[in-house]
Amino acid sequence: MIVASKRRMALAIVLGMGVSVATASTAWAATPPSRTLTADTRFYVDPTSEAAHQALTDLLNWDLADAAAMTKLASWPEATWFTKGTPSEVNAQVRDLMHHAAAQHAVPVLVAYDIPLRDCSQYSAGGAQSDADYQAWIAALAAGLGDSKAVVILEPDALANLPSDCGPTTDPTGTITAARIADINYAVDVLEARPAVSVYLDAGHSQWHSVGDMAGRLIQAGVGRAQGFFLNVSNFQPTDQVDQYGTWISKCIWFATLGPSWAAGHTDWCASQYYSSAAPNDGQPGDSVSPTDPSTWHWTDAWFDQNVGTPPAGQLTHFVVDTSRDGQGAWTPAPGTYTGDPQTWCNPPGRGVGARPTADTGVALVDAYLFVKTIGESDGQCNRSIPGGTIDPEYGIVDPAAGAWWPAQAHTLARNANPALTFNANLF
Repeated sequence: MIVASKRRMALAIVLGMGVSVATASTAWAATPPSRTLTADTRFYVDPTSEAAHQALTDLLNWDLADAAAMTKLASWPEATWFTKGTPSEVNAQVRDLMHHAAAQHAVPVLVAYDIPLRDCSQYSAGGAQSDADYQAWIAALAAGLGDSKAVVILEPDALANLPSDCGPTTDPTGTITAARIADINYAVDVLEARPAVSVYLDAGHSQWHSVGDMAGRLIQAGVGRAQGFFLNVSNFQPTDQVDQYGTWISKCIWFATLGPSWAAGHTDWCASQYYSSAAPNDGQPGDSVSPTDPSTWHWTDAWFDQNVGTPPAGQLTHFVVDTSRDGQGAWTPAPGTYTGDPQTWCNPPGRGVGARPTADTGVALVDAYLFVKTIGESDGQCNRSIPGGTIDPEYGIVDPAAGAWWPAQAHTLARNANPALTFNANLF
């Protein structure tokens, strides 16, 4: 206990935060705050984060440039991931986080990541052993939140990567997928029952599922009873493109639920980021036959302008965006580099930290830009689909396991930050 306390104090000093931030005690508010995020929302900064530890390590190694970069990174809020443990363990861990967040008068961002058959049993495999186990775990997490304000990122990839998406033999009857949807609905109800908790559901990113497909999954999973959905977690798509994709999803949800009666239930009628490939190539500037070329997205905008227009105020679903690693956008290897899947989502080289966490986004439907993925953690042991390969040819090494801290990756992301990293002036 004494060693842990000294370590917390040392890290706080490195961050320039002062011991009071890490050790002060604040009573729980008698009246729960609103669950709505406002422009001045202050998110919780963990003084013992991986970046803070790395800053100390770099300093001890006289690597002053990287120590400075890691100190800047550590001054910004990141989400805290909850990925395993018994119900009693996760309850205690969440209570501890809420205590430290209260000491900072800040709002914590939590990631619940324990869904059965997580990540199709691939790099981030794991999760609860049964639906009953998961529901007990999520109920314990919810209870740990108390009446304090918090943001919960509910199960990254859970909807964008359903069991039915894992392969033809994973869920041939659809039973496992139906159970997944039921688990998410249960989690929405239990978490939203907390008076000041904002729950956001998985919606993948702009180069994955079509708008209508993702909107339909969100509706089934109970997004109408949640605060909204989240995008780009652990991915690299440019923020402006993700914002546009999220706006289309929101309008599609409205179109199929609150819109014209003839459209009820028809998310499949919504135009998407792939809609442009079916639109006429009329020789106008920006036209393209590529369905993923954002310069063709004006066709999608035109469809929503014509079929959705401007819905009544307050009827469009909001969302949040993970900007932790999208500062340089997505990675595209040189043509011909790989014959198989280059795994552009997995530890792509040369990426950078993106826009800083804030609830003052300037985008009507975007409640916040957040650092959800822990910046500097590996995505897994990528081999760029080279048969029998264990070495990542982009780095010449076996990448660290998914979730493992990777100092070289952290340093690269910090160096390539766009905008450049600065110390968080609102930390105090």
